[in-house]
Amino acid sequence: VVLNKQIPNMGIVNIYLCSYPVRPATMTYDDVTHLTAKIKPKQQRVELEMAIDAMSPNYCRSKGEQIALNVDGTSYDETNTYSAKMMDKQTFSSIQATTNTSRYAAAVFRKGELHVTPLTGILQMRPSFSYLDKADNKTREREATNEGTFFCFYFFHFFTRTVRFARPESEQARQRRIQSYEFLQKKQAEEPWIHLRYHGVKDGRSEHEKQYLFCQSVDTSENSELVKSPKEYLAMLMPPLTEEKVVKPVGPSNVLSMAQLRTLPLGEQVKTLMKNVKVMPFANLMGLLASGTDSTAVLRCIQQVALLVQGNWVVKSDVLYPKNTCSPHSGVPAEVLCRGRDFVMWRFTLERSVMRKEVASIIKLPPEDVKEFLEHVAVPRVNRGWEFLLPTDVDFIKKHPDVAHRQNMLWLGIQSKLEKVFVFSKEDFMPKSCPQPEPVHIPGDHVLKVAQERAHTNQSTLMKELTVKKENFKAGGSVCIKQEPISDREDEPMDTSSCLLNGSVNGFPGAASPSFDHANGNRAGPAPELQDFVNKTFRKHFVLTLSEFKRLFNLHLASMPAGQVVIQSLSDRILQDAILLNHCRQIPVPFPAQTTAAPDEQKVFGLWETGEDFDKHRRLLYDLFSKNYRIRRTMLQAKLAQELSEPSKEDMDRLLRECCMSQAGMWYLKGTIQS
Repeated sequence: VVLNKQIPNMGIVNIYLCSYPVRPATMTYDDVTHLTAKIKPKQQRVELEMAIDAMSPNYCRSKGEQIALNVDGTSYDETNTYSAKMMDKQTFSSIQATTNTSRYAAAVFRKGELHVTPLTGILQMRPSFSYLDKADNKTREREATNEGTFFCFYFFHFFTRTVRFARPESEQARQRRIQSYEFLQKKQAEEPWIHLRYHGVKDGRSEHEKQYLFCQSVDTSENSELVKSPKEYLAMLMPPLTEEKVVKPVGPSNVLSMAQLRTLPLGEQVKTLMKNVKVMPFANLMGLLASGTDSTAVLRCIQQVALLVQGNWVVKSDVLYPKNTCSPHSGVPAEVLCRGRDFVMWRFTLERSVMRKEVASIIKLPPEDVKEFLEHVAVPRVNRGWEFLLPTDVDFIKKHPDVAHRQNMLWLGIQSKLEKVFVFSKEDFMPKSCPQPEPVHIPGDHVLKVAQERAHTNQSTLMKELTVKKENFKAGGSVCIKQEPISDREDEPMDTSSCLLNGSVNGFPGAASPSFDHANGNRAGPAPELQDFVNKTFRKHFVLTLSEFKRLFNLHLASMPAGQVVIQSLSDRILQDAILLNHCRQIPVPFPAQTTAAPDEQKVFGLWETGEDFDKHRRLLYDLFSKNYRIRRTMLQAKLAQELSEPSKEDMDRLLRECCMSQAGMWYLKGTIQS
């Protein structure tokens, strides 16, 4: 055996072993025309361009021309990938089959001698589809050009330049940047390509270079690595026996025996069990702990490391993914993983099964991570997605209602955070109601006749209620708001007045409104607690749809301590009247005909009066949105300049920030953007 450790006078200083794993060994590329070859030695990257036989009967000419058109466009340029206006070549790029080549070598046997040469790298040549990326970039550029043409006229003379100073970079941030994908891509792009000339297997230059695989020196003394005495070879093959110490078997580092587990503090025992099991009923947890363990103490510990889902305990995300760690699959930071897993757990608090595609489309994480989240707490079911792993533990919920209530409050807080991050609402995942039947047009005289008959039937009941209200009022009693029962009856009285949908005239409650005092002819205000909530909410958000207001109101009720909820069972109409009585108006936004917004999402309310001069700006904005579903900033600026005065940039920014949301250069009232 001759070790070819140093090759003198060699033109090629690195030896690479290349293979084509996507093609059988019998189908070589020896007879294919090689157009170009290049290499990046430090990265061990090789690229080869090979010609495609466009005259072959197996070649689809129309498809080749379409690919060239997508990649290069219609114009001719020196940088075009396909100069012949058809895909007449393909590129092969290398990937490293292994990073450690110290165990491999190229060997040639000649005249009873085995000549061994170390390998620099082992590469696999695979087809490169970078031309598809170029085609995508061309498409994006064309779309961006088409969208940007409209705005060029307006902003031609207005340019500002902001100078920003980079903050000092911490060592931790620098390490994250170095490990990031963009940084690695940039470092790889910095090494220049070295262009090579390809020589075939049977080429004379190839035969000449192949001679360097044979060791030039026949003196075996230079190859001391492979020259040993017979005794040394025998000792290597059969090493002498040594006395071995008896060592107790050691299990994996993440495994503890029950005896070892019970030596830990109670909190660590619970944390270790939950971290390994992921999801567990409370009864099973108590069974794994030592007999006589106080269940109250265990409840305190479990709430620090787990959350209640369907009566079962699921380990918290930050326990599985501690701070400053990342995903073993994709390298995603722990903070992002925790948000995605919390969303999956929250979905299981609403229903038994979830769909993997629906979850992945919202949390936007790699499929491996999404699958890991689901495998922790669920099992796949045919045609039903992923079903929660354990049945709902109703016994625990009944036995510990205070714990269940506290956990529900925690989930409401988590839901609020998730809604801000992933931009959704709980109603998006609630089962859709049955489609409403088409409205039936009834003649006016028939409506009047039905109303008269119903009034005659209910006259005695109404007179009794009116008498009771008058007596209460004379006695100084408080006026209560009647709660509207939820009814599916189809014979509900039709509102024939020319008023808003909520029974109010000109934006304020009328006689048909539940908050109208029929005994005195005046409006009886809603509960003070409700008025206070409406006032605070609209001074914070300024514009809300009825759907969003109801969501915030439910969160407010849920955050109140148990037993202290003073506002209950309010109908939609009472909520709307309460809004209108607190200096707000309904804005009749003209939604498009094909809108998917629910009726509650189409009822938009805005704060009308705060006592500030800025109220005029809001009213002009509301007026614009009563005629337009969406507007441009320039349209609002022109309206304000025409009606009031030229607005400052600060006023424009404040107005849009308080009342609107932006998408694709257009401005919408809050809550009215349709996905």
